[in-house]
Amino acid sequence: MPLNKLTTSIVLAAILALGACNDKAADNPAPKSEAAKDAAGDATIASGLADATKFAAAAKQAGLDATLAGPGPYTVLVPIDAGFDKLPAGALDTLMKEDARAELTGVLTYHILPGAILATDIDKAIQAGGGKALLPTMAGGTLTASKEGNAIIISDSAGTKARVVSGDEKKSNGVIHRVDAVLMPS
Repeated sequence: MPLNKLTTSIVLAAILALGACNDKAADNPAPKSEAAKDAAGDATIASGLADATKFAAAAKQAGLDATLAGPGPYTVLVPIDAGFDKLPAGALDTLMKEDARAELTGVLTYHILPGAILATDIDKAIQAGGGKALLPTMAGGTLTASKEGNAIIISDSAGTKARVVSGDEKKSNGVIHRVDAVLMPS
């Protein structure tokens, strides 16, 4: 299969996986909160990204902006712009190129969890898990949640840690938690 067809197939598969979020949510062991679903207003996750300019631009480049404006529910761990600045020099520019769209989609969907999950839900899962909770992502990977003091820390498989700097931004199609680093799939 030529590279362009392979890339297109991967991107379409990721978008279809996000579109099937409601189906996967029933099978997902991650905690979900009815309060998160019920407390949202009319604004979608996509409309709540205005101040996260780098994540919003990346979502648009990957074609996920329409998905994040869709029905959900999703929980999105949105790296703040300073979190993107922690990436190696040129990494974001490389991901934003058209020929890297599949890789960019993989990175972004690694920050998306199926269902609406509040910080209290993550806290409860960490306590129930003896200090750690596994959070399946829409990219097919798993993140690990833990606590450092009162802060929720989300780690990727390489050990990169992202601190939740603000959480529980309830939207009509899910929840946004702001994190201070970009997590990378393995």
